[in-house]
Amino acid sequence: MVQQPLTMDIHLQGDLQENLSYSRAYWPTKDAIAWNIDIGDGSCYLYASKTAALSVTDAGIQGYDVKIKLGNDHDRLPAEVIEKFPHIRDYRAFKVPATVDAKSLLMCQLAVAAISSDGVCTNATGLQLPGVIDEFYSYDGPLGAIFSGDAISLYLWAPTAQAVSASLYKNSSGGESFETVPLKELNGLWSVSGPRSWEGCYYVYEVDVYHHSTLKIEKCFANDPYARGINADGSRTLLVDLNSESLKPDGWDNLANEKPVLPSLSDISIYELHIRDFSANDPTMDPNVRGGYLAFAVQDSAGTRHLKKLSAAGLTHVHLLPSFHFAEVDDNKAKWKLADPKILESLPPDSEEQQVQITAIRDEDGYNWGYNPVLWGTPKGSYATNPDGPCRIIEFRKMVQALNGIGLRVVLDVVYNHLSSSGPLYQDSVLDKIVPGYYLRRDADGSIENSTCMNDTASEHYMVERLILDDLLSWAINYKVDGFRFDLMGHIMKHTMVKATSMLQGLSKARDGIEGSSIYVYGEGWDFGEVAKNARGVNASQLNLGGTGIGSFNDRIRDAMIGGGPFGPPLQQGFVTGLALEPNDHDHGSKANADRMLALSKDHIQVGMAANLRDYVLTNCDGKQVRGCEVYSFDGSPVGYAMQPIETVNYVSAHDNQTLFDIISLKTPIDMTVDERCRMNHIATSIIALSQGMPFFHAGDEMLRSKSLDRDSYNSSDWFNRLDFSYNSNNWGVGLPPKDHNENNWPLFKPRLANPSYKPDKSHIVAAVENFTNLLQIRYSSPLLRLRTMKDVQDRVRFHNNGPSWIPGVIVMSIEDGHAGAPGLSQLDPKFQYIIVIINIRPSEVSLADPVLRAKSLQLHPVQLVSNDIIVKESKYEPSSGCFTIPPKTTAVFVEPRHN
Repeated sequence: MVQQPLTMDIHLQGDLQENLSYSRAYWPTKDAIAWNIDIGDGSCYLYASKTAALSVTDAGIQGYDVKIKLGNDHDRLPAEVIEKFPHIRDYRAFKVPATVDAKSLLMCQLAVAAISSDGVCTNATGLQLPGVIDEFYSYDGPLGAIFSGDAISLYLWAPTAQAVSASLYKNSSGGESFETVPLKELNGLWSVSGPRSWEGCYYVYEVDVYHHSTLKIEKCFANDPYARGINADGSRTLLVDLNSESLKPDGWDNLANEKPVLPSLSDISIYELHIRDFSANDPTMDPNVRGGYLAFAVQDSAGTRHLKKLSAAGLTHVHLLPSFHFAEVDDNKAKWKLADPKILESLPPDSEEQQVQITAIRDEDGYNWGYNPVLWGTPKGSYATNPDGPCRIIEFRKMVQALNGIGLRVVLDVVYNHLSSSGPLYQDSVLDKIVPGYYLRRDADGSIENSTCMNDTASEHYMVERLILDDLLSWAINYKVDGFRFDLMGHIMKHTMVKATSMLQGLSKARDGIEGSSIYVYGEGWDFGEVAKNARGVNASQLNLGGTGIGSFNDRIRDAMIGGGPFGPPLQQGFVTGLALEPNDHDHGSKANADRMLALSKDHIQVGMAANLRDYVLTNCDGKQVRGCEVYSFDGSPVGYAMQPIETVNYVSAHDNQTLFDIISLKTPIDMTVDERCRMNHIATSIIALSQGMPFFHAGDEMLRSKSLDRDSYNSSDWFNRLDFSYNSNNWGVGLPPKDHNENNWPLFKPRLANPSYKPDKSHIVAAVENFTNLLQIRYSSPLLRLRTMKDVQDRVRFHNNGPSWIPGVIVMSIEDGHAGAPGLSQLDPKFQYIIVIINIRPSEVSLADPVLRAKSLQLHPVQLVSNDIIVKESKYEPSSGCFTIPPKTTAVFVEPRHN
């Protein structure tokens, strides 16, 4: 790490009093305070004021109750401090006298000041306290509302609070509190017990605490961080016992025994779906349940029939976008504003007017992805038929039960990396009211880090990690969910993720009512912001997770397939979108450069198809034998990083950025036909479906879903996010997408949206759905397409058509099982002993021969033989020469049946 310069007079040009609004010093352990300052021959003092009366003058800090001279310790900070807080490794350590009662000071306003040898204050600042708080107050006992036979006890961890009380209410809104009870403090834990008659009532905490953002003792009103229910406007916590029989749907306690069969985590496939998208526009659904939890329990709706079709083909998991209590959607539906769909439908496909009308009401409608958490542990009320009381709990459980009932396990999208709000005033601020400055990660000045988008949380702090673990445990046990997808997982520490995975997978049906060994944990392992390169400790980034069994999204295969990545030039092409073979108007350099980019993209895809394994050995485009980690992405990072197949989540599109159909429509040449674009969509899906590792699909990609080219539809209303399970429309050409994230590209979008030839018809959509279900059937027809270990992938998976003489645009993968000709391999598949996957993205038919593949009894996969895709049926294999003939823009799968 580059040593940070020591500072003495850098901040003195401004008002010294202003320095107290910063927290540039740290109290990481009871014995030492860290401050990046050189005091020369002066002294450093610690000041405390219980009434927050500190002020700074040239003579020093005034208004203090306590003043302590700190020792000028020239030693480094202790090793355990540096391990936990590596970003302050080069700070100077000032010794706290052993006689100081540090605990009593933590409820005060605190500051340190540098006083020169002639008595002048040269610098001052506030302190960041998480380190010393963890040292004194780490706690593993009960938290939240605990229900016993005849009592309810409330436990709140708030070690810096001066007073805490709870106001209780009979009703969800309005009315006066019927009782306000003070909580008693013991070693940072505040608690009170009351009668069981409190159950069903609501409560609000009142916390008197010093808040660094205002430099005042604030009276904060907050929900319980461990809330398991809240009222409709999110202002009161519901006292609810999740073990109550009245909250359990029929058969709930037996659900663990009725879960869909999952032999191995390697058998998982994931379908990412927003709860509201599923049914908000489904006319076959009862209007009272559209857009909510109960829609999944309607057995004969178009949406449910579609999910049943996917499940029957082999799909195992539905990943639900955030369903905890998040901000920016009012849970009271009566307050929503809606655009008139009839007016929107009457507008031209390239009009600006649709997005004008949507933007005008989008912060007051019922739509948001939900990546703005307020309370992690309670279901979102806007998806319930009644946002008050326990309705959301019951209906969430019915949703899980219904999805399990049609053969689909449930993954929750969890967002522990940031919070919607902070500070002492806003209703949506919770954690930062209760222990200010503790739950959120702060920079060197004491400002909250916002690299995730807002209010980054700090799982390196003990009680932040504990809250995450407790919350996961509640969702797993109380809602019987089957997996967790971590948003911006790289901003969470690796030790937190490892503990979470071990804890969840250690659950048992006998003890916990859920089988933990089948719970899958994965997330976004991006490495950026203040945590990049382990700057705040070893984080859960892609390169750090090998060997943990935790999955991370493989952006390498995505970018190689579509081209450029989500932040690259919008027309930059990739392997699937026409690079070198069907160029668009983007300048990819010389033909030789475009050809080289295509060859490198193929290498990236092949590593991804081999589960993105770090040590998988393949022949690269230069004809050299290399490991996956020796193939490099265009930014110089290794492509392969996983150590076992389940650690790679392969995908080509997700809720972020354009849909697969949209990105193909944008990047392909304007004169390409919609038939060709649809086949490109099929090929992209096939690469994901037939790769080793965990296949992940964005809901609607199998229906050619469009968001009218919107690159960030998180708040773009139902209009741009619509799914049509009748297959009549894919939502292409419903207006220019919202201006704020898309305006720069409107000149590219407008002619495409206006061109009627871009829009697929129902026959295209039906064919796409069939293609997708066929791919799932193929994947689940053989365990060879779902290998469980690194060794199996290395021993069985081979790529052909490699080296400088490759046929551009063609990938050939073979997977071999144990048989008479391969005595070193065990037998995994009772039906097939050899599988060949050939991907031809070229605009023309291709023939290629490989001596290794001669004299085999290969035939087109039975699923493709009976499919309605007449083009794939033209694929041929000639045994004597080992020659394959593959039609243009086609993925063909050949199998060699086992000879018994």
